Amino acid sequence: MSVWTQQYDPLGDWRLSALVAAVPVVVLLGLLVSGRAQAWQAALAGLLSAWGLAVSVFGMPANMVAAAAGVGFVFALFRIVWLIVAAVFLYDIAVVTGQFEVMKASIARLSADRRIQAVLVAFSFGAFVEGAAGFGAPVAISAAFLVGLGFRPFQAALLCLIANTAPVAWGALGTPIKTLGGVTALDVELLSRTAGRILPPVSLIVPAWLVWVLAGWRATWEIWPALLTIGGAFAAVQWAWSHYVGVDLVDIASSVGSLLAGMGLLAVWKPRRVWDFTESAPSPVATNAAAASPGLRVVGPLSPRRVARAWMPFALLTTTVLIWGLPAVKKTLDQSTSWFPAMPGLHRMVVKGEPVTGRPVPSEADYEEATLPIVPVSSTGTAVFLAAILSGLALGVPPGRLALLLAGTVRRLRPAMATIFAMLALGFVTRYAGMDAVLGLALTRTGPLLYPIFGTLLGWLGVALTGSDTASNVLFGNLQTITASKLGLSPILMASANSTGGVMGKMVDAQSIVVAAAATGEHGKEGPLLRAVLGHSIVLALIVGAIVWVYAHVAPGLIPAPAG
Repeated sequence: MSVWTQQYDPLGDWRLSALVAAVPVVVLLGLLVSGRAQAWQAALAGLLSAWGLAVSVFGMPANMVAAAAGVGFVFALFRIVWLIVAAVFLYDIAVVTGQFEVMKASIARLSADRRIQAVLVAFSFGAFVEGAAGFGAPVAISAAFLVGLGFRPFQAALLCLIANTAPVAWGALGTPIKTLGGVTALDVELLSRTAGRILPPVSLIVPAWLVWVLAGWRATWEIWPALLTIGGAFAAVQWAWSHYVGVDLVDIASSVGSLLAGMGLLAVWKPRRVWDFTESAPSPVATNAAAASPGLRVVGPLSPRRVARAWMPFALLTTTVLIWGLPAVKKTLDQSTSWFPAMPGLHRMVVKGEPVTGRPVPSEADYEEATLPIVPVSSTGTAVFLAAILSGLALGVPPGRLALLLAGTVRRLRPAMATIFAMLALGFVTRYAGMDAVLGLALTRTGPLLYPIFGTLLGWLGVALTGSDTASNVLFGNLQTITASKLGLSPILMASANSTGGVMGKMVDAQSIVVAAAATGEHGKEGPLLRAVLGHSIVLALIVGAIVWVYAHVAPGLIPAPAG
């Protein structure tokens, strides 16, 4: 079978081609926002529209479209669905054994103020999970955690989506930045340093943004010492680590720094009034988990041993995820327990065109890889699942009861799983068909004055479409450097803008919306959740764009440059 070259202007007018390429996204998001279809129905409609347009307008062979959807399905199974099931399973174990009651009490002892709890869990702890695992883990685990603390499920989902932004540029052990360096042939450390100059102001803003969403501006101002301390520590470590240490542990170091700074402040300072919810609602997640076993109420003093036992599941989670993420361990597991077979009819048979690559004759790098990531052991979900099993056994849950609890978790998550399968298939179809690149090329048709902002929004678009900052960097990283060179801008800056702008698209990508809804028991409310978070995503992306614009046109001398 012959190769197929992506077509970026099949209609002879880039505007019309871009409009057609946007149809699957409009169908998906439109149905979600309208509330006229369930999430899985919206995802399926988007997939079918992408399938039809890829064949009829963009000329992609039908068998290649089917193969692309298959790659997305397998990716969803091992990288996303398995992770969500494992994370919610671990949460359910903590609930049914009563350990979440102890955890809530221990956090309340640190601070009973819900504003501070939201920042510490959604922002600081979520960033730690992002740095260790990435993908859907931060939102799934942090949102379920907040629900266990008594936050309303929709509220918890919204807060964790907004919080999972500033750390995403480095993601799991620096993967997005490393990938960006690979596809652009730019120095990884320079890209990391540039991202470390763009994002710290945002890291300082996000904690206050979270509290404003939760409680309003007046309540936000009341705890400014905590917000300045937690956000400031995160931003300072993020800047210093990305500049002087390396790319791998930026998120983990920043999150630990912010947690320690927050705990240190709370030892000597307390807000004048303790803010709590004005209303409460039952937690679907907690209710469903407790249905598998009678919940236990915590009584008695909180001894250090008791608190440590309660936090043990999440300590195990952190340990296993970090071990799984170590390059040596990951390489060993991939080589010994994983399979990456080439997808027949697709692997290296789709070729990127000159508008994206900048090369009139394709090179080896322009042939799209298409392998099936069959990773039953090396998947982060397996690390989380192992932590859940070890936690359950350590907490005295018999194996048979663990199996019943896992079955209940899977049963509860079936609608979310179906949605994720369809959404990932949609994302891979639009990627291999070149439809994502068509939308990206439309944004590059601006001059040097405005491109720093539109280039940042291109990264936002890439993550909103693919659900991954890493995937967005693969999709648009090289395009950013080509466009920057043509416009006389810094390729290092614009490649970094792709990753840092992309982080704000993380909160609106369909995958994250579904993960957040599933983790909090809010299935069926994906549309309202998307509507609630969309404005925050756009405004924060524009703030990042403004920072990039300042570096490009006001202070270009502050952009890191190669030595010599």
